[in-house]
Amino acid sequence: MLFAVAFGTNVPTPLLLRYREVLDLSPTVLTAIFGVYAAGLVPTLFVAGPASDRYGRRAVVLPFTVVAVLASAVFLGASSSLPLLLMGRLLQGAVSGAVFSVGSAWMGELVEDPGTAARRATTALSLGFALGPLTAGLLGQCAPGPLVVPYLVHLGLLAAGLVVLRGVPETLRIRRPDAPLVNLGVPPAARAPFLAFAVPAGLCVFAFPSVSVTVLPLGLQQAMPGLDVAVTGVVAGVTMLSGVLVQQVARRTDPTRAAPLGAAAGTVGVAVGLIGILLDAPWLLLPAAVLLGCGYGLTLASGLGATQLLAAADARGALTSTFYAVAYLGFGVPLVMAAVSDGTDFIGSLVGLLGVGVALAAVLAVGPGRRHLERRRPGATYSAGAAR
Repeated sequence: MLFAVAFGTNVPTPLLLRYREVLDLSPTVLTAIFGVYAAGLVPTLFVAGPASDRYGRRAVVLPFTVVAVLASAVFLGASSSLPLLLMGRLLQGAVSGAVFSVGSAWMGELVEDPGTAARRATTALSLGFALGPLTAGLLGQCAPGPLVVPYLVHLGLLAAGLVVLRGVPETLRIRRPDAPLVNLGVPPAARAPFLAFAVPAGLCVFAFPSVSVTVLPLGLQQAMPGLDVAVTGVVAGVTMLSGVLVQQVARRTDPTRAAPLGAAAGTVGVAVGLIGILLDAPWLLLPAAVLLGCGYGLTLASGLGATQLLAAADARGALTSTFYAVAYLGFGVPLVMAAVSDGTDFIGSLVGLLGVGVALAAVLAVGPGRRHLERRRPGATYSAGAAR
């Protein structure tokens, strides 16, 4: 189900250029459509994780999967309605907030090794993130009904996912009916390593791919007439597929090394994209996408890996939700960049993002978070009970 929901999450991404034409949208409105996803996601994150710790993983994932079906159905009418487009993205955000966080915690309990669980969750998410926009971009450029057919494909995947979900066992053996329904999920003993390491890593996670699939294609749209939707889909697919392939590096690399490496790779990707815009060279979107995808994959895997290590079973859902809440702030980056830019002239904002990327890479490489995790006693975790 992680794959199916992630697939649908990025179906609208390359189609935003098509929506821009049919609905006559400005760059700011376009990036707002992309960013409203986070507005639906973050509040759900704070509720879904604690609710799954209280009632079980299935009790949260199953109903939100049904909401995913509703979201794709809403998009079927969005080609003539900006409110429906915004509603669809808002619903997608709410679904992702629940399914990604609780599904990742569920995976962590189905697979004993925390590192393996984090890689499997990241791989499922990244494959969905890659194939969703790639499929939508190609169909949106070439197929009849370009703003309908991609969502029909997603509805078929969700139907298959619901069938598979029926056979997945519930893993939460001890439920906590007295647990709070809203919980930031950071026990006191885990706060220092979480704030100093997981937060900087999380800020990188979705900032990199969101820039790759919105800001850079928008900045080069005029340089690729007749191919912009397909190219954006390919760029989004390459970005997320790179996040999958780089898991081979993450598998052999400790999170304290993978996170700064990911932040550095993503920052270099921003630089390559900036050069592409300056030179009016769309072909540079591909190497930029690879680097930005590696940044996404490494920071997501290392952040999830650290979160799995820091949380005991009774706090894992909440702490994972908190990490995702930080990570999904990155979806607001294109909106901020559009707001401070003149139309699609993103040069100044990209330079600013470069500076932020360098700072985050430095914090992850030599900051206190790395030392906190390296000193952490092997096998130590921090349960929700420690927060009381």
